[in-house]
Amino acid sequence: MRIAFPKEAPPETRVTLTPTVAAKFATLGAAVRLEAGLGAPLGFSDDAYREAGAEVVPKEGLLEGAEAVVRLNPLREDEARALPAGAVVVGLLDPFRNLGAVRALAERGVSALCMELIPRTTYAQKMDALSSQASLAGYAAVVLAAERLDKVLPMMSTPAGTIAPARVFVVGAGVAGLQAIATAKRLGARVEAFDTRPVVEEQVRSLGAKFVKIDVGETGQTAQGYATALTTEQLERQRQGMAKVCAASDIVITTAQVFGKRAPLLLTEEMVAGMRPGSVIVDLAAATGGNVAGTVAGEEVVKRGVRLVGLTNLPGAVARDASQMYAANVYNLIEHLWDRAQGRVVLRLEDEVTSACLLTHEGAVRHAGVRELLESLGAPTQAEAAKATVTEEHHEPTP
Repeated sequence: MRIAFPKEAPPETRVTLTPTVAAKFATLGAAVRLEAGLGAPLGFSDDAYREAGAEVVPKEGLLEGAEAVVRLNPLREDEARALPAGAVVVGLLDPFRNLGAVRALAERGVSALCMELIPRTTYAQKMDALSSQASLAGYAAVVLAAERLDKVLPMMSTPAGTIAPARVFVVGAGVAGLQAIATAKRLGARVEAFDTRPVVEEQVRSLGAKFVKIDVGETGQTAQGYATALTTEQLERQRQGMAKVCAASDIVITTAQVFGKRAPLLLTEEMVAGMRPGSVIVDLAAATGGNVAGTVAGEEVVKRGVRLVGLTNLPGAVARDASQMYAANVYNLIEHLWDRAQGRVVLRLEDEVTSACLLTHEGAVRHAGVRELLESLGAPTQAEAAKATVTEEHHEPTP
């Protein structure tokens, strides 16, 4: 099976394949073809990939004959339409905000394996790119904030006096939040954290942070382990409870996101204004609308003396490790789907991992939420319309 690895568009610094993982694909029996210069952002030469058993080709002709294509960032609609018909594509596809590309993938008959939809099970952890990148984002957020803060993080005793430790408040104790807590503690900061899920309190405390308790009423988490969305009233109660903590903090890191929806607004303009000038807020949800009033996606802005960091690719700040982890996640997924007898990926819909992350297949959008959103915005794909016609002619129930 021929697997193609195109380069990602600048300013992306991460890559989809490292020489180490390329060698693993070769051992698996896959024919790996990558675009010339793919590893250049990280200093990986084309020769390093060749030595690992991969073929290096120019951009022109890269996709010719490709049976699978691996990407990192979401495809544009024109890129989706340029994929070989009937191929398999693997990547972080951002399906709810990238509907044009999803429709194009279905129209092309492409089987799209959406990395965001990998189930959060013990077995699938090795394939979970969303978590691996979030963990690095949590680390990078603390380092970035420490660089921009006008004081040191640890307590320091000097002849001139004792410097109190910086206070860090992490909102959200998911993968990114827990890594941010651990990193801030290692740097010597005094760390507090809040999450709407009471079940994570033990994890927060185990990392040496104080868990901030705010009564917002009945909360819970999804089957995938994510926090459920709060009501408008619950969000307001949460903001009121966090206001004093934010005012006393030197660094605030927000991580709350709801897959497929706009990120909840957690810090209002008044809460930001209540923080000390020179404080830093890193909004990890900037790309999906932001948790903080005033955040600008992709930029750093200063509001009333408080720096709001809305950079949208924090894993790219540690691109070498992020690339190694992403490439390994993709390899583990493909290895799981690999049929050694046929020497190719075989999509078995009864398989738990395949069924969960297969976004489009045989001309149809399989994810119910994405499909319903597409249908609400326009007509179904040609393939879906054809299937609907057949269904009516045979008087069979719609699957």
